[in-house]
Amino acid sequence: MKHFPFIFLLLVIQNLHAQPIVGRTTGQLPFLEYGLGDDRLGGAKMTYLDSNVLMKVVDSFNTDYKVQLSNNHFAYLAKQSFKVDTSKVQPYYLTSSWKVWGDDNYDYVSIGLTEKLPYRSIQQINPARIVVDVFGATSNTNWITQLKTVKEIKNAWYEQIEDDVFRVFIELKHQQHWGYFIYYNKNALQIRVKRQPSCLKPKSLLVAIDAGHGGSNSGATGVTSNVNEKEYTLKIAQQVEKYFKHKHVKVFMTREEDKDLSMPERTLMLRQEDPNILISIHLNSSGNENVSGVSTYYRYIGFRSLSQKILNRMLQLGLNNYGNVGSFNFSLSGPTEYPNCLVETAFLSNKEDEEKILNPKFHKAVAKKVYKGMKDWLKSLK
Repeated sequence: MKHFPFIFLLLVIQNLHAQPIVGRTTGQLPFLEYGLGDDRLGGAKMTYLDSNVLMKVVDSFNTDYKVQLSNNHFAYLAKQSFKVDTSKVQPYYLTSSWKVWGDDNYDYVSIGLTEKLPYRSIQQINPARIVVDVFGATSNTNWITQLKTVKEIKNAWYEQIEDDVFRVFIELKHQQHWGYFIYYNKNALQIRVKRQPSCLKPKSLLVAIDAGHGGSNSGATGVTSNVNEKEYTLKIAQQVEKYFKHKHVKVFMTREEDKDLSMPERTLMLRQEDPNILISIHLNSSGNENVSGVSTYYRYIGFRSLSQKILNRMLQLGLNNYGNVGSFNFSLSGPTEYPNCLVETAFLSNKEDEEKILNPKFHKAVAKKVYKGMKDWLKSLK
């Protein structure tokens, strides 16, 4: 009997004339994907969501459900992130009044809603803005109360871009995005905005350093040495930690030993620590042994500048330029809470790069360049 709801759901989905099945997001870090495309990093993610967000399932594909966000917008949700409940779809959902304020640590935008509806966010630059689309919502907002306790939010307003898509604009005072977190407080959608630090010096920041892979996830393998990526990402990350602490920077390490640590575990751990910056250390690999070099990665345009500055410094190590890569679907590039940069230090599949990777002096040199890249980035913000 415990499998009845799932079987019932599949039978109803197969009926093309059936009404959408209504349920809620569930589990840790549910997320929406744009489509059914897939690669080794998974499908292209639209957004992470809070739990208990209303979802309407209209079709089923292998491990994903197709969900309807609004009349004209659809997405895909992992079946394991959906639970059926007794909610009934209402003919419309309304927004109500807003509040924009700050406490000792963050600025906030709070938007009243009659239901926990799905959303997505976009970062914009020049000017720096956070744009949030709330799907299924129609405006009944007649005032936005803005208090002087805000320190980072310059302006907040909305547009009803479709009958059932409500778009929120949050303009920032500084050009650099420092992160934000979207969640529900009862039925109020809250956007918690991180402020630019009052002191833009490395020693005033908390920097998280992630050593890629670990435990049963060994990563790439050396072309001549057969060493595992997990071992040398940790060696390099530990040198980064040591150099940063030498420069009086507060550091949080996602792992300090060889152990299994999933991407959701890392993400939730980082959410708890709330760093100013995340730097993730990896080693690259290719089926073409002639491919070599260093590259840095970001997902959101507001975080790109950090990855550019670090890449510029890393190139001083005599490595080839493999590029600065955006919209990257790496799990730790997905959170919006803090600027982050993935550093693919060099290629284990290239003999010349591998020789550098095996050299402890190279690890120390990488640590210095990562620090200097971060420092260059901070100087550019003044």
